[in-house]
Amino acid sequence: MTQSVLIVEDDTAIAAVIAEALGEEGYDVTLCSSIGRRDALLAERSFDVMLTDVMLEDGDGLASIAAVHAAAPSMPIIVLSAQNTLDTAVRASDSQAFEYFPKPFDLDELTKAVGQAAARRPAPGPQSDPAEDMPFIGRSQAMQSVYRMISRVLRNDLTVLVTGESGTGKELVAEAIHELGARKTGPFVAVNAAAIPHDLIESELFGHEKGAFTGALNQAIGKFEQANGGTLFLDEIGDMPAQAQTRLLRALQSGRIRRVGGRHDIAVDVRIIAATNRALAPMIADGSFREDLYYRLNVVPIPMPPLRERREDIGALARHFLVLAEREGLPRRSIDADAVAALAEREWPGNVRELRNVVFRLALIARNETIDRTIVDENLPGVRSEEGSGPDGGFGGALNTWLAGRALAPGALYHAALAEFEKPLLEHALRETEGNQLRAAQLLGINRNTLRKKIGELGIEPERYTRRR
Repeated sequence: MTQSVLIVEDDTAIAAVIAEALGEEGYDVTLCSSIGRRDALLAERSFDVMLTDVMLEDGDGLASIAAVHAAAPSMPIIVLSAQNTLDTAVRASDSQAFEYFPKPFDLDELTKAVGQAAARRPAPGPQSDPAEDMPFIGRSQAMQSVYRMISRVLRNDLTVLVTGESGTGKELVAEAIHELGARKTGPFVAVNAAAIPHDLIESELFGHEKGAFTGALNQAIGKFEQANGGTLFLDEIGDMPAQAQTRLLRALQSGRIRRVGGRHDIAVDVRIIAATNRALAPMIADGSFREDLYYRLNVVPIPMPPLRERREDIGALARHFLVLAEREGLPRRSIDADAVAALAEREWPGNVRELRNVVFRLALIARNETIDRTIVDENLPGVRSEEGSGPDGGFGGALNTWLAGRALAPGALYHAALAEFEKPLLEHALRETEGNQLRAAQLLGINRNTLRKKIGELGIEPERYTRRR
C-alpha cells in the first residue's frame, strides 16, 4: 500500500525538491503552504507522515502542532525550520515531533527519516509549554547538531558526555538539559573534578561519616545525595583520580553510593552529565582513565564546537554580551559590522568565554556609544601575525589574549596553559621533521622518550606528519 506524506511548506522550491525525492521513493505526496489548507486536508483524509515548516504564510506551524495531534494522533510529524535556534529544537521536542531538521538539511537524511516515521507511527505524548530564555546564542551549522542532541535527551535520563575546548560552553549544555528537561524541578549540582584535591574528591562526591578521617568532625552529605532527584554535572571528568573513578563507576552501575567511612549503601536518583576538555582516548591507552567508565559516561556524546568553527555567530554573541555588560553596570554600547568582522578574524583560543571577556572590556573602554573596528584593533593586541614579538604582540600578546579568557579553578592555570602551548609546539616539530620523532626531539632539545610520552598524553598522531612516498 502506498504511503502518503503531507508537506506543509510555503517555500515552493524546497517543497518541490522534497516532493520529487519522496515521489521517487514511492510516496504519495500532497503539498500545501498554509495552516488553513493543512487543517482542511487533514479533515478530508489521513496521512502517514506530515512534514511542516515552522514559519508559514499564515502563522507558526509549530505552535499549532497540538491541534494536528488532536486531529491525527497517530501521524508522526517532522519539523523543518530555518529558525535554527535551541528554542526551535526544544519546541519541536516538546511538541513530540518525530524529528527536527534545521535548514539547510541533507535530503537523503530527510528521506530516511520519513521512512522511519512511516514505519513507526508513534503516538504523541502531552505537550509542555515552550521553553524560554534559551542559554545559547547562534544559528551556525556547527551548533545545529548540539541543539538537536540536547532536544533528544530532554525526555530521558541517558548519561551525557560533553566534550570540547575550554570556554566553549560545556556547562551551559548541562544546565540546558536540566532546566529544559524532566528533572527541572530537582536540584542541579555541579562539581569540578580538577578543582578538588585528589584526597578529598571521594568525600566531596559521596560524603563522609563523622570520624571517617582526620578532620571529619561531622557527617557530610556528598554531591550525589545533594543532587538526588535532579542532575549531577561532573566537570573536567578527565582529572578524576583512579580510585574515585572506580567508586563513580560502581555508583553509576548500581544507583547506590556509600559515604566515606559508612557501612550502608544509599540509593540515589541522579542524572549524570559529564564534561571534559581532554582527549580521553590516550588516557585510556595509558591507563589513567578507566575504559569501562568512559563507555558508561559516553552514552550520548555532545561535542561542543570551538568558536573558530562558528565565526558567523560572533556578531550575535557580541551583541548578547553587550546586553549582559549593561546589566552589570557597564555603559550601553552597540557594535558595528566592521568591528564584528574584526572580531571574526581572531582565532579565539579561549572560545566564547574569551569573547565575553573581550566584549566586556570593549564596552568599558570604548570612547563612543558604538564599538568600531578601530577600538577592536587597538585593544586586541597580539592576535595578528604581522604584529611584533613584544608583550603587546606576537607570542606574548597571543598568550595575554588567551589568559584574558581564562576562568579556571585555583591551581589549574599553569597546567592548562602548558597543555595549550605544548601541543602546537610538538606538532610544529613533527611537521618540520616530517614525522621523524628522533629529529623532532633533537629540534625541541628534549629526550625522545619524553617526546613519545607527550605525544601520547596530548593525543597527537605523528603519522599525520610523515611524508608520503
